Amino acid sequence: MPRREARGRRAHPSRDARAGGSPVRDLAAARGSPRAADLRAARSRRAPPALRPGVSGSAAQARASTGERRVVAVVGATATGKTALGEILAATLGGEVVCADSRQVYRELEIGTGKPSPAERAARPHHLFDALPLGARASAGWYGRAAGDACAAIHARGRVPVLVGGSGLYLEAAQAGLSPAPPSSLAVRARLRREAHELGTEALHARLARADPATAARLPPRDTQRITRALEVLEASGRPLSSWLGQPPLTPVAGEWRVIEVTLAPRALAERIELRTRDMFEHGLIAETQALLSAGHGDALCALRAIGYDEAMELIAGRLTRPAGTGSTPRGWTQRSAKPRWPQLRVPRCAERGPAWRNAAPSTKARAARRNSG
Repeated sequence: MPRREARGRRAHPSRDARAGGSPVRDLAAARGSPRAADLRAARSRRAPPALRPGVSGSAAQARASTGERRVVAVVGATATGKTALGEILAATLGGEVVCADSRQVYRELEIGTGKPSPAERAARPHHLFDALPLGARASAGWYGRAAGDACAAIHARGRVPVLVGGSGLYLEAAQAGLSPAPPSSLAVRARLRREAHELGTEALHARLARADPATAARLPPRDTQRITRALEVLEASGRPLSSWLGQPPLTPVAGEWRVIEVTLAPRALAERIELRTRDMFEHGLIAETQALLSAGHGDALCALRAIGYDEAMELIAGRLTRPAGTGSTPRGWTQRSAKPRWPQLRVPRCAERGPAWRNAAPSTKARAARRNSG
């Protein structure tokens, strides 16, 4: 099967200095995206990602029980190069891409989510991108069922599902299964977010401790996302989250799982995030956010806590300012974006399963990833 080879580009002193390293392959040109040339060019200056291959579970047992069906997952923090690697793997393995990002499933969120380009999506089937309207509930339980259906259909066609994203809870739902989740309310969630902002997360944690001590005992007092989620479940269903978690888990996606974690050194990651977010602001993130607010999606955006859109809303409201320079991003963006969102994902350490790939040419990394995926 044809493989995309790396194509070099000319060195550009000022541009490469901004990227903080030597010239790297222009992924945007290789991917043939119709997006704005300068935005894609900026993305091409990302530093090469380091890859950690891994196999979840016993490969021999998986082959025996799944009939050689494979499931590949590409995970990592924002701006590490997951999307580019996922497209290369799907093309190389004869696969189809499945969204595993909790923001990319919403069709109205475009500029701030880094979805695959129209050209990439036309080249092979993509699943669960733009699956829901903004405001619909995209729970981990919903994702587990939707991803299971998508992967089963892909396997039935004799192809390989390649899950790509940074949502650890989504991937946990697909890989290991989760207990059934109760109905929830975006309005309740938005109100709880406002209460956390006004009263402090610790006050909500104390409220949770009185209503659901088992859940409160395992959550840090400042974990706003999980504390508000537990209170949301309690209000929406009348039952504590601990009782829901005690139910048998949903059936996970069956297959021999291969998990590839894409990592970058903190400084290189911060530089890449700065480049990406600067271009998002310059190419319409504020206008897109304003349009969503005007369409009545303010509560849905607040509930999502989507990196980029949160900062854009703060800028629109006048509660956040940019540093000097029209192309600068709001303070705090880089630090928040760099935090991994997949702490629970079962990614074996490279020392146990294979070498880490650092500073290799993209074509070399793609070949190595293919070996670990096959």
